[in-house]
Amino acid sequence: MRLTEHELTAALTGAAKAVLAAQDKSVRKGRRTIEDAWEELSRYERFVLLDGLGDQLLPVLVGLPDVEVPVGERPSFTKAEIAAVVEERLGADEKGLRRKALITARVALVQLALDSIPPRQDPDAFIVPDHL
Repeated sequence: MRLTEHELTAALTGAAKAVLAAQDKSVRKGRRTIEDAWEELSRYERFVLLDGLGDQLLPVLVGLPDVEVPVGERPSFTKAEIAAVVEERLGADEKGLRRKALITARVALVQLALDSIPPRQDPDAFIVPDHL
């Protein structure tokens, strides 16, 4: 099963928050939470962060093999599966040690994004709110 739009959005947002946490000194030192730091960003600052990561993540996430994901679980892929897609998307511009470092970093980023995807929901289990 392919990743849904909601899952791709959650993956991209989760990766963006992790990158922001790594870049923000006050979050690293525990003075504020990542959610506070995220909320303090302007819409444009969020867009810039998401846009930069989207170019790196979305082609890889879309290129991952189709897998059946049971309800209540997250999609999971092996490091080798992710690395194969990353290498395929990276092209031949980078060579040697730089290429290896880029692949390792991108695989870690994709794994971070995949960890941010919420458990799969049952599309047939629609809950009607009480007030309707």
